[in-house]
Amino acid sequence: MIWFFLCVGLLVAGYFVYGKFIERIFGPKPELKTPAITMADGVDYVPMSDKKVYLVQLLNIAGVGPIFGPILGALYGPVAMLWIVFGCIFAGAVHDYFSGMLSVRAKGASVPTVVGEHLGTAAKHFMNLFAVVLLMLVGVVFVLSPAGLLANLTSTDLVYWIVAIFAYYILATIVPIDKIIGRFYPIFGALLVFMSVGLIIGLIVSGKGFYNTGMDFSNLHPTELPLWPLLFITIACGAVSGFHATQSPLMARCMQNEKSGRFIFYGAMIGEGIIALIWCTLGLSFYDSTEALNATLASGGPSAVVHEVSTSLLGTVGGILAILGVVILPITSGDTAFRSARLIVADFLNLTQKPMAKRLLIAIPMFILGFIISKAEFGVIWRYFGWANQTTAVMMLWAAAAYLAKEGKLHWVCTLPAMFMTAVVFTYLANAPIGFGLEMGVSTLIGLASTLVVTVAFLMKFRPALIGKASES
Repeated sequence: MIWFFLCVGLLVAGYFVYGKFIERIFGPKPELKTPAITMADGVDYVPMSDKKVYLVQLLNIAGVGPIFGPILGALYGPVAMLWIVFGCIFAGAVHDYFSGMLSVRAKGASVPTVVGEHLGTAAKHFMNLFAVVLLMLVGVVFVLSPAGLLANLTSTDLVYWIVAIFAYYILATIVPIDKIIGRFYPIFGALLVFMSVGLIIGLIVSGKGFYNTGMDFSNLHPTELPLWPLLFITIACGAVSGFHATQSPLMARCMQNEKSGRFIFYGAMIGEGIIALIWCTLGLSFYDSTEALNATLASGGPSAVVHEVSTSLLGTVGGILAILGVVILPITSGDTAFRSARLIVADFLNLTQKPMAKRLLIAIPMFILGFIISKAEFGVIWRYFGWANQTTAVMMLWAAAAYLAKEGKLHWVCTLPAMFMTAVVFTYLANAPIGFGLEMGVSTLIGLASTLVVTVAFLMKFRPALIGKASES
């Protein structure tokens, strides 16, 4: 458990040290009025307190990703915790901060508009399509996972819960953001804290430690799946996740002061990193071996692990509350995923969203399509979601790097994680069954070569701006 607390300490230190460094590079301007003030419409642009915005942001981004991903990542051993810590501090939280703050500066614009502003029209059109596809996949994943848990918990037919959750999503997507999301999500945040803290205390009391690994940072996966690049796709939420770039604009439309950005965007990602550490630690500690963890996963997936760990450590009542927390997490991200998709489509069509009829005009076809997608195999949907998620992160990181380059600021804080994640997604696409199925060595060469090409193109495109700013200084 010492290793767990050390990792948590590093995340907290990352917020105060590296987060402050990132904030200084961006340069928030508290004197500027935010879109929540200048564009208030009572629907999507609604001023809310920093505390409330932080809790909503945390719940928006913390779906099942920082639970299911770290549980699956625990199969690789303690090395998974290293990725959560360093990925979160130097990539994920940086990604979230810039996706939020650049949206604030762009009047609360969605991620395709932000990317297009800094990478060009072609990138904007690509992201318009890609972001909506990602959000639809996220919404469907975050219907199926809580529906499965609720079906197991209540012995009720799965289809009933799918329909019920979709019905709630329709409501939450079209009503003003402060009526449901702003009002109830802070309460759900308290449940999230209870669940996370309660489980780690239960683990400490149980006296369980890491399963016979010590501090072995080699690949311990029982089926010998390669660590590169799969770990960096498997653990997305909790380390770096492109889905967050679609969620940050929601809170960029509610934040009242630019100085709050580090707390809301960088800080919420650190909070999600701690949740991911808790579940990775539970996966590493509750079972006697990676084989035992894998056996439970094979019998019922990550949901079975959540149920088994929660009821064993917290008893029946505490376990049910913890499971409900895991149910609420994806639901509170699924509804905002569909809400973000509605806003992206509305921005693309230049369709005002104040009238209810125009919100329904976008929402109803979107939910019909989502229900159709939900009929596909969950494992297939999850794999496509994982790749699409990290590809979105790549685009957002390059857009942030472009902004910093044009401003003559230290763009490497975004360029380096953008390069790493570019190598990850190209290697994965070349190697994975959903991609080209090539041998890993060849796939890695393709990933590295692609990263080199993209990086050189980026540096050449923004070279005049970099030289100009350097000469001015």
